Amino acid sequence: MEWTFNNKKVDELPEDCEAFVYLITNTVSGMKYIGKKQIERKIRRKPLKGKKRKRIFIGESDWKTYTGSSDRLNADIKKLGKKKFKFEIIRSCGAKSELAYMETLYQFQAEALFSEEYYNGIMNIRIGKVKFTKRP
Repeated sequence: MEWTFNNKKVDELPEDCEAFVYLITNTVSGMKYIGKKQIERKIRRKPLKGKKRKRIFIGESDWKTYTGSSDRLNADIKKLGKKKFKFEIIRSCGAKSELAYMETLYQFQAEALFSEEYYNGIMNIRIGKVKFTKRP
């Protein structure tokens, strides 16, 4: 499995990229899935003895092997294998609010909930003031 961005293989993402919006395409049936993925994850651990605050560590997420949160999509990936799917990054994002907005925008533009061409079955939307990263 390999992620691509602008038709180029991606092993590492730019430093200013905190997350991305992606498109997974089933090359056999043509079905698609639009989703989002954060690059970093917070790991919360118990407080040290005598302390009250939880310890928070930031580490890399499983973005390189991530296959989406759709049960139907993951069932097809298990049945057909990852080689039958195309994993594309369609937008890199520098802020969490931008990520939520852009995922929703792409889903609305594709009419993903109304089309049988998409695995998407639900949209959980909670967006605050959007902070877009500066783009050239």
